[in-house]
Amino acid sequence: MRTGIGKIAWRGQAHRLGQVLVDLMLVSLAWWLAFVVRFDGDPPARYERLFLITLGVVVGIKIVTFVAFRLYTRWWRFTGIQDLEQILLACLVASGLVTLAVTLWSPAGYPAVPRGVFALDFLFTVVLIGGVRFVVRSVMERASRGAGVGKGRPVVVCGAGSAANSLLRDMRAGAGLAYTPVGLIDDDPRKKGVRVGGVKVLGTREDLARILRETRAREVIIAMPSAPGAVRRDIVERCRAAGVRVTTLPGLPELMNGEVSVQRLREVQVEDVLGRAPVEIDMARVARYLNGRRVLVTGAGGSIGSELCRQVAAVGPSSLVIVDHAENNLFEIDLELRDRGYSPVPVVADCRDADLMEHVFASHRPEIVFHAAAYKHVPMMEINPIQAIANNALATATLADLATRHRVERFCLISTDKAVEPKTVMGGTKALAERVVEMHGRAGVTRFAAVRFGNVLGSSGSVLPIFRRQIAAGGPVTVTHPDMTRYFMTIPEAVQLVIEATGIADGGDVFVLDMGEPVRIMDLAHNMIRLSGMEPGRDIQVEVTGVRPGEKLHEELFNLDEEVTPTRYGGIMRATRPALDAGALDSRIRDLRVAAATGDPGAASRALWATLRAGRDEAPVGEPHDASARDEGDDR
Repeated sequence: MRTGIGKIAWRGQAHRLGQVLVDLMLVSLAWWLAFVVRFDGDPPARYERLFLITLGVVVGIKIVTFVAFRLYTRWWRFTGIQDLEQILLACLVASGLVTLAVTLWSPAGYPAVPRGVFALDFLFTVVLIGGVRFVVRSVMERASRGAGVGKGRPVVVCGAGSAANSLLRDMRAGAGLAYTPVGLIDDDPRKKGVRVGGVKVLGTREDLARILRETRAREVIIAMPSAPGAVRRDIVERCRAAGVRVTTLPGLPELMNGEVSVQRLREVQVEDVLGRAPVEIDMARVARYLNGRRVLVTGAGGSIGSELCRQVAAVGPSSLVIVDHAENNLFEIDLELRDRGYSPVPVVADCRDADLMEHVFASHRPEIVFHAAAYKHVPMMEINPIQAIANNALATATLADLATRHRVERFCLISTDKAVEPKTVMGGTKALAERVVEMHGRAGVTRFAAVRFGNVLGSSGSVLPIFRRQIAAGGPVTVTHPDMTRYFMTIPEAVQLVIEATGIADGGDVFVLDMGEPVRIMDLAHNMIRLSGMEPGRDIQVEVTGVRPGEKLHEELFNLDEEVTPTRYGGIMRATRPALDAGALDSRIRDLRVAAATGDPGAASRALWATLRAGRDEAPVGEPHDASARDEGDDR
């Protein structure tokens, strides 16, 4: 084993040494050509001797500079524009140092090096150093392309932009990937006939059926990360009619932390065809406030919390403390982050334990806190109201107090549409958590915010995994009402907007994410069945089971008393409403703690609703329906 590793290491060092030797010869050639061109091909004898005397200094300075710019940590066969920019900068710095050194060090008895030689040397160095790398890449790609001709599966790529170009380059680089691109399609008619990466654009989406017949393609690849779901759905339907397999690159939120490559291709999922255009966010800009900061994420092992950990880690915090009471979930996200090269600090802790969380805050001194820990399954919380109150509402109050006392800079609560005009215990606890955030935001130096959004695709217990299990079991797929609609957003997209919203919080803000257009749950069920290669009603039955107590036909994102205003980010809105009396609310929260401690579910539930209407003369926003109320985390 060690012998094998040693051989690999030696090959890597030999490869770098070979690059250095080639550059040494190229740098020497550039310095010689500068003299030759400067003197019209016939340098005087004294300048030939000057060339020889200064050659060692010039070569030494340039090679050391190239090493400092890490030019020898790259494979030449993958040279790109970014590499060329680095080469240009390295050559500029090296030439500047050469000019300074040779000018200050003037060999006795020899003339000074003409200024034109320095300028010509810089140009020749850039051309030779950059040129040889692109020649190597061109030769390697041509060899790979030639080796793979006729061996790969013929594919048509949808899209003729940068993503498609990167994908084609990846296909050319590895013949073993077994893909042979036979054509491109793009909805821009001006691109018809042009070539991208050596592959011709054969037409638009309307021409797809004809192109598939003519090229005999066996697969269609959607390489349009920013395409709306309606476009993807249309491509899928056309491919399905033609009997051709279709795969896709992930959308923009999923590609944020990874490059476009063949390895990122996957089957088309229902998230891809919902019709929602993905939100494009410049994360490097909006998440700048996280860079170099100490960040703490609660509920780090959950669906939202784990994605928060991934995206926060990628921004470059000075430390990332990940907290969860579920050991296995915490272990999984900790392991994943470490595999990606990050160093999180895992803490097994329950946010309801005030003393333990006090120790966590005192030990790690977080500057930014994302509070994602919560119980979210509505039916389960109806049966266990005390646990919902303790975990969702009282733990939030505890963490908010700690954030204020420890002078945390920003605190963000992950909220839910269930907090709007709540009718269930789970919704009431999240509504109270929002009120806690509003109260603390008006009183302390910490910038508090709550971010409210609807259903998140693919989160644990959501409608998608339930539908998948029902389809895998052969049906039926159950829908509560044929006209029921819900808003949907992918987990990466929701988390990006959470990070963005937290950065613009002033104090006590409730932000609501723009969820796009609502989706009929019946349409969602049909789409999932078709994406599974079956037909609804023929292969898989869809059953309407009836609306459950407390369940809404159409989702709400705002309370009746809230005023909605836009923010400077299009995907985020701010909801403001009259403030509750802070003293009354704080007193009722203390009463709620006492009621929850008695272990009486009825008393705890009554105290919850009394707390929500604290300081208000009007009736409560909502009352618990009854102990049998049912409302899924993602409604069906």
